[in-house]
Order: sequence, then C-alpha cells, then structure tokens
Amino acid sequence: MSKSTRVLGAVLGAAALTASLAACGGDSLEKSKDTGSGASAPSDSGSGSAKGKIVIGAAGFTESNVLAELYAQVLADAGYSTSVTTVNNRELYEPSLEKGEIDVVPEYAATLAEFLNAKVNGPKAPEEKPVASSDVAATVAGLEKLAGPLGLKALPAGPAVDQNAFAVSKEFAQKNNLKTLSDLGKSGLKVKIAAGDECAVRPFCAPGLKKTYGIDVSGIDPKGVGTPQAKQAVKDGVDQLALTTTTDATLDTFGLVLLEDDKKLQNADNVLPVVNARDAGSPEIAAALDKLTKVLTTADLVELNKKVDAQREKPADAAKAYLKAKGLTK
Repeated sequence: MSKSTRVLGAVLGAAALTASLAACGGDSLEKSKDTGSGASAPSDSGSGSAKGKIVIGAAGFTESNVLAELYAQVLADAGYSTSVTTVNNRELYEPSLEKGEIDVVPEYAATLAEFLNAKVNGPKAPEEKPVASSDVAATVAGLEKLAGPLGLKALPAGPAVDQNAFAVSKEFAQKNNLKTLSDLGKSGLKVKIAAGDECAVRPFCAPGLKKTYGIDVSGIDPKGVGTPQAKQAVKDGVDQLALTTTTDATLDTFGLVLLEDDKKLQNADNVLPVVNARDAGSPEIAAALDKLTKVLTTADLVELNKKVDAQREKPADAAKAYLKAKGLTK
C-alpha cells in the first residue's frame, strides 16, 4: 500500500487506534496506513561489531523501508552491528520499541505525538487537547514529554517532512498564477478536491482550506488520498485539487505541482529517529543518526521514493548510494 494513505491526519490516526485496539487489529507505523500485522525476520544491514547490535524497525512501505536502511547503514558505519525488521502493525511496533525488541525507528513528529497522546491520555485527547501543531519545535517537545515515561527517546527532527499537501496541474497553476494555497484562496476559483470522503470534515482538508485560506471548495471527489485515480482526475481537469503528501514521487508523471502551505495548516510531520532510551539512548547513537537527520531533505525523500517505486531499486541500494553521495558513510 502506498505511503499516501497516511495523510488522514493525527486525529484520524487516534480514532483508528481506538478502533483497532478494540478489534485487536491496528494502525501501522504511519497513522492510518493498515498494511497488515506481524513482523518480518530481521535482514542484516551491517557487519558484526564490538559496539553491539541495533535493530531498526520499518513499517513496510517504501519511505519507511528506505529510512530504516539509511539508519542501519549510518549506524553500521559508526561501528554497530545492525539489522532491519519490518513491523506493519503499529500496535505491535510501538510496544516492541518500548520493550527493546526494536531499538530504533524512523518516525514522524506530529503523527507519533498524537498516537502517544491517544495512548496515554485517551482516544479523545488528540482532538480535545492536541500536542501536535505546525510548529515543529513545540510538536517535538510535546512528543518528548509523552515518550519519556514510556522509555522512549525522540531524537532531534530534521528538515525532511512528509505531511499532507495539495497538488494542482501545472497548466492550472500557470494559467492562474498559483504558487501557494493563499494564491488559490485569493483567486476566488471554485475547486473540487480529489481525496477521501473524510476530507469534507477533517480540519486539515476542506474545512481548513476554507477557514485558513478562504478557498472555495465546491465538493469532494472520493477518489482516495494520493491515488493514481485522484491525480489523473486533476490532470484531466475533472477536479482541480488533489490531496497527497509532500514526498509524493509521482507528481511529475501526472503533470502536477504542489501548492505551498504558506500559512502552515498542516501539522509538523518532520522525520526524526525514535529510540529505546535504555538500549539505544547513547550519545554515540544519537550523533550518528543526527548526521543523517540534518542532511536529509524533503526533496531527498521524493528522489529516494522515486528510485525504489519507479526505478525498482532496492531500498538498501538506494540508501547506500545516497549516503555515499552525501559523504555520510565511508
């Protein structure tokens, strides 16, 4: 299942958590992405080392798989023995991280903050008392407060962000001189959004676009979030706006471009490592991962996703080439 199914938002993720706990099912590592359950056998991504073994968790979709390989390889370069294991079900993944069965995972600040908010403070907490916002520093601070008592440690977030985004066709953008969502609001144009049904009520989607940007939303075309069908509808002019993510690697294929969220409607889903504080909370591990976090950008994630999804490279190979190109590994 594609990465773009994550974008329903942290509130929806919390609702999914509540439902899944009752049904003994669950969310994946990323919000509402439901890619199944269980864990795969670890795959080696490093050689033996006296520094110890580190298990990196991945959620089974392209971006998470690539990030896990990036983490494994920078830690291996720092002298650790590393392996990657896939846990598709979040209700399995998060307790495994607490127990130390998994040592490190690539995460998204706002998503995990609200997931833990729901777990610690109840299913209504993300809606009634959210800890995530468009402010990455405040969001990470809220995440740290929730993570600490669970034995988890959130390391610093970087510039790479994978959050909800809205795309238009290049032709539509050029014709109407659109670069930002504010531009679209000021244009007075009516737009139909290709998205999931929930866009009509979710604060990050149609209501937020109306309230924050004054965008005239004429309706929702229920073609899903970031699906080929949704993007094709915008390309063909059937719809004018598609809900997707900032790291969507297929926008060029459909002749689409993102409009900048210049008023920060979306929460700060910046990428950051989260570790088991007891087993992987050392300054050495943090320093090795921080080198990568500081360099990795949203554009880098788009390219890495494209290499795996479009060019069929293995995540480990794409990660290796990226790290060498950036001088992050020997």
